Amino acid sequence: MTDQPPANPYASGPATMRPEDEKLWSILTHIGGIVVFLIVPLVAYLVLRDRGPFVRHHTGQALNFQLTMLIAYVVGFVTSWFGLGFLLILAAGILTLVFGIIAAVAASRGEFYRYPLAIPFTR
Repeated sequence: MTDQPPANPYASGPATMRPEDEKLWSILTHIGGIVVFLIVPLVAYLVLRDRGPFVRHHTGQALNFQLTMLIAYVVGFVTSWFGLGFLLILAAGILTLVFGIIAAVAASRGEFYRYPLAIPFTR
């Protein structure tokens, strides 16, 4: 008689979230991108991307946008010698604030939102 080893409880994938939780984490990811810049969307994407399609979409979009804004900030810093870089940094800050709020409102409505200026780094 062969005994089957017990199933590994840690081998299963993460459980999917309820729709309300997906909306909440999507909103927090967009707002966190405004407040803490790149850290919150990156951590949220790495931790929550397998928990549901809605939260995966929003965390990926927030991460893509924050990486795009990071590029804009770096280019603005490099070109600040010419005075033009300060305007680019200011514009990137305003875009981060405005589009982050728009994305959070769209997430609260349960809509899929795509940032207009984001380079698609994640899929």
